Amino acid sequence: MLIDTYGRVATDLRVSLTDRCNLRCSYCMPEEGLQWLAKPDLLSDDEIVRLIRIAVTDLGITEVRFTGGEPLLRPGIVGIVERCAALEPRPEMSLTTNGIGLKRTAAALKAAGLNRVNVSLDTLRPDVFKTLTRRDRHHDVLDGLEAARAAGLTPVKVNTVLMPGLNDDEAPDLLAWAVANDYELRFIEQMPLDAQHGWKRDGMITAGDILTSLRTRFTLTAEDDAARGSAPAERWLVDGGPHRVGVIASVTRPFCSACDRTRLTADGQVRTCLFAREETDLRAALRSEAPDEEIARIWRLAMWGKKAGSGLDDPSFLQPDRPMSAIGG
Repeated sequence: MLIDTYGRVATDLRVSLTDRCNLRCSYCMPEEGLQWLAKPDLLSDDEIVRLIRIAVTDLGITEVRFTGGEPLLRPGIVGIVERCAALEPRPEMSLTTNGIGLKRTAAALKAAGLNRVNVSLDTLRPDVFKTLTRRDRHHDVLDGLEAARAAGLTPVKVNTVLMPGLNDDEAPDLLAWAVANDYELRFIEQMPLDAQHGWKRDGMITAGDILTSLRTRFTLTAEDDAARGSAPAERWLVDGGPHRVGVIASVTRPFCSACDRTRLTADGQVRTCLFAREETDLRAALRSEAPDEEIARIWRLAMWGKKAGSGLDDPSFLQPDRPMSAIGG
């Protein structure tokens, strides 16, 4: 079991498969100049599967989310999913992706055992997409979403970040589009995870702003707290249901007290929080041929020291030293 001093138990593991990405979203990384992890520093496929096996069989993890960077850039991803699907007990497995590679991989991932996907898409306008991501790949994301739905990687969730002056007027249009296509839309407050440290608290689009915008066109009925559980998103029924919309308000409505997550970076570091400034090295233990029991002990000790909150509600919060691409969103 991965328990901390506040009584929270981690059952959800986020695994970054790579720090690389084929987009350059302005709220995540600069257009150029990032120093990527050297290949020897990255965990191998066997090392990733071993750590997930330890987490599932020895530490009580029941859900695994593959992230990046862009996880579909990992050549061995289908094999990793297939090997993890064979674990006993079998974890629930999902993937967070920008969607560009889903058209060619969705069916194979489903056959390997992946349960569902979260796809990042911030705009319905190709020109705005190009401005936000610095790449002209909007059509590839839409094709990827359709492929995921056709493959049965459902519910397909769409993650959206609203940026002032770019797409902050699109919330109602995005929700109408998501409802029409049977996707579950989730708005995420912009977080201080950009490598260039350009995030400004006083300029972000808040959960309150998003809900105000959505209510100009839709009736939203809040789900009760019991339905939310430890999920990061607050959810609302749209016009009485069955469709829902979620808002992840990490900055203005922190949900740390119910957190059930632990994170593994692409280079084998445990992070107890997305915004943690400390990491615990599991890669060194792996490569020194430590037994499973020792790796589990190190992981438990790391989680025992998890802090009460992320610190995002502190106006003096400083961004983590590593960009989101290296940590895993």
